[in-house]
Amino acid sequence: MQVAVHQATISWEAAHAAVEAAVREALSIGVRINVAVADASGNLVAFLRMPGAFPQSISIAIDKAHTAGGFGFPSGDWMKVCADNEGMKLGFSVRPGLVVFGGGLPIRVGGELVGGIGVSGASEEQDSDCARAGLRAIGADAA
Repeated sequence: MQVAVHQATISWEAAHAAVEAAVREALSIGVRINVAVADASGNLVAFLRMPGAFPQSISIAIDKAHTAGGFGFPSGDWMKVCADNEGMKLGFSVRPGLVVFGGGLPIRVGGELVGGIGVSGASEEQDSDCARAGLRAIGADAA
């Protein structure tokens, strides 16, 4: 019987590079964001808040990273995952710390889940674009 298993996780260096790249993307498109990176267990590793970004979006960015990192798929895919199961749609959408709209992406390296990045403060599309910039900056798999 195997007692312990090892799980890959994002390094603090990569997490910080990803949040910085997401903020740089936000600057280039003229939006203000909050961005978080969580490990594959959903625990916060790095966070940046741009001056002027909505303070209410702080926890949303963290929750998006938590959702994508913990479940391994984009936060905006929840309704597809739930499909026609109304119980799942209603149940998951009210769980604390779980986000069911776009802006959270899993971080995979060589197909292995190591964390999640969450961006909040702009439109879902802009949040996702900033998150993808974070993935590109660290050489993570495209989401």
